[in-house]
Amino acid sequence: MLLQVSNLRMHFPIRSGVFSRVSGYVRAVDGVSFEIAPGETLGLAGESGCGKTTVGRSILRLLDGAEGEIIFRDSPNLLSLSQNQMRRYRRDIQIIFQDPFSSLNPRLTIASTLIEPMTIFKIGQSRRERRELAAERLREVGLRPDHLDRYPHEFSGGERQRIGIARALTLEPSLIVCDEAVSALDVSVQAQVINLLMELQAARGLSYLFISHALSVVEHISHRVAIMYLGKLVEVAGKEELYQSPLHPYTEALLAAAPIPDPAIRRERHLLEGDVPSPINPPPGCSFHPRCPSCFSPCRSIEPQLTEVRPGHWVACHLETHPDSPRKAR
Repeated sequence: MLLQVSNLRMHFPIRSGVFSRVSGYVRAVDGVSFEIAPGETLGLAGESGCGKTTVGRSILRLLDGAEGEIIFRDSPNLLSLSQNQMRRYRRDIQIIFQDPFSSLNPRLTIASTLIEPMTIFKIGQSRRERRELAAERLREVGLRPDHLDRYPHEFSGGERQRIGIARALTLEPSLIVCDEAVSALDVSVQAQVINLLMELQAARGLSYLFISHALSVVEHISHRVAIMYLGKLVEVAGKEELYQSPLHPYTEALLAAAPIPDPAIRRERHLLEGDVPSPINPPPGCSFHPRCPSCFSPCRSIEPQLTEVRPGHWVACHLETHPDSPRKAR
């Protein structure tokens, strides 16, 4: 495996009072485990605020304080490394940020943006050689070499995101975390960027952790999909299996809410009642049970564990694993 994440937790302290004492924790990520193989795209989907971005940034150590285990190839636990020790792995793990407007320094030319990481990691023998490499990266993402001397404000949102992709490619990484990489773009531009990412993956053998709330986009680019709710994974499966035969009621509701671009198609809606519980004080048992239309007794007191119920299909739901499940009784 290229990446193995085990029991990842990220709890943000809540401080209050004159002395800023810790009065509680926001359980943004609470025991997440998954794997990514070489050349694979794992889609991480869920509602806003479920902890998807925190997972991605914890893997890159852009956030401090995470607990658990993150193994990249045969590395030691990345969470146990100092910042100096972590530096040797940063070249292999890159990120594409959500906002193409704020992720580029407006005071730097595109050449400076792309050459800076090469200088830090001593790629190329001279600035001229690094500039040639930067021009090649721009060609690879569909831009021209003469764009190197322009500033970010001279580009559209889609072009800026292509520059962000080029920056991620400058260090020849094996894994790229795509943090809502197309959500800020128009639909037509989204399709172009998604197709570009898939072409780069085929040409370079890249692996992606593709974070998004848009299930149609996740379906298009991913090999496997993980559904996240309130800091936990509730279902993981191959994309065909998950989209055709979802097992968790939350996954069913998400898929039912995704729009279909055909007015002639009608499907059953799965309306969820109530609001997402607070990650400061999650409910006992299954965190989804206050909104679940199929909730039964064990859901309110026993937390379900992510269990493989079919080959390659994992779900954390008592409807599939508990012997008294009403679904099993049918």
